Amino acid sequence: MLRKYIEQYSGSTLTEEEFALVTASFRPRHLRKKQYFLQEGDVSKNMAFIVKGAMRQYSVDEKGGEHIIFLCTENWWVGDRESFTMLTPSRYNIDAVEDSDILVTTSEAFQGLVDKIPAINNMIRTMDQRNSIANQKRIHSAISLTAEERYFSLLESNPALFQRFPQNMIASYLGISAETLSRIRKKPRTTDH
Repeated sequence: MLRKYIEQYSGSTLTEEEFALVTASFRPRHLRKKQYFLQEGDVSKNMAFIVKGAMRQYSVDEKGGEHIIFLCTENWWVGDRESFTMLTPSRYNIDAVEDSDILVTTSEAFQGLVDKIPAINNMIRTMDQRNSIANQKRIHSAISLTAEERYFSLLESNPALFQRFPQNMIASYLGISAETLSRIRKKPRTTDH
């Protein structure tokens, strides 16, 4: 699964030697539902590729409210990139919403792949471009769209999330209350969306 991902996002085919280096740089790990991959305040020393399962990245405010930044499923990378890169304490928690199988790498191991395998550089470039576009769309959505428009936009772009994550997590990801989400879901959809 990871090999296919690297090849797809890099536009290159890995040699057997390159894939052996990739395999040696990751270790499989199983997370039980609700088990943490990263906790707020810890330095993110690992990044992970989700082989199977669903995870979320979120912060908790002073009142105990959760603010979900990412909802991640198979073929997604998960980790706090800022903490991973800058070696600063993370402001986020990352945990498994379902039992999850992940492939974990360290900063040093991943940098070794970047130095030795051109396809990894190409993959990162593609991921960075797509991530930048997705973040720009997310910011635009948050500041320009109504709660209803954000809901239908997510439903159209990633309907699988609604099957994998509880409604309260979807609401948090959209930046709306669970009550607002419930109201939107019950309302007939107008044709101007």
